[in-house]
Amino acid sequence: MKITTYAPEVEAQMRNFYHSLSEKDRRRYAAVEAAKLGHGGITYLCQVLHCDEGTVSRGLKELKMPLLEKEKCIRQAGGGRKSVVETMEGLDKAFLAMLKNHTAGSPMDESVKWSDLSRSDMAERLKQCGFSVSVTVIDQLLDKHNFRRRQAFKVEAGKKNLPHRDEQFKNIERLKEEYRVQGNPVMSMDVKKRIDRQCLSPRKALTH
Repeated sequence: MKITTYAPEVEAQMRNFYHSLSEKDRRRYAAVEAAKLGHGGITYLCQVLHCDEGTVSRGLKELKMPLLEKEKCIRQAGGGRKSVVETMEGLDKAFLAMLKNHTAGSPMDESVKWSDLSRSDMAERLKQCGFSVSVTVIDQLLDKHNFRRRQAFKVEAGKKNLPHRDEQFKNIERLKEEYRVQGNPVMSMDVKKRIDRQCLSPRKALTH
């Protein structure tokens, strides 16, 4: 039975790929291709790849043998260039210090935390501390220290032009800084979310 041959352009691609491999991988690649073609495949593959039949036969024998552990991975475990997060000394400490006064969390889950700074703001602040890093590195640091991304949605307030809208936030930030200087704790409490029907309404929570 006549074997199915490949188009000339496909043969050229196979030949280019074959010659880009190591000697062992060449044998195995030729063997795989020959096995797909069946009877007469070895002779045809040798013509296409410009190799001898002994190379393909040896490859067929090697395919029947289990791979050694060292052959399963070309790069050694732990190989490759280490990330900036792992190699830049003092980066973690500077990152956490930067977020100390810019971290908030969920009142429902203490493991959930985020920052009010954008990634570009974080990168700029670290640059001022001597750490020139990209937002990609910022992402790695946020993941490493279990920070989550949080999108702030402004619905009603964003529709109105309120002249004193930012004063309350500036006043809160001023008070927080005064308490920190005095060594007093600062706690953020969300009084808008109702856990069950027994909870106080936001208005009552603020007056009790």
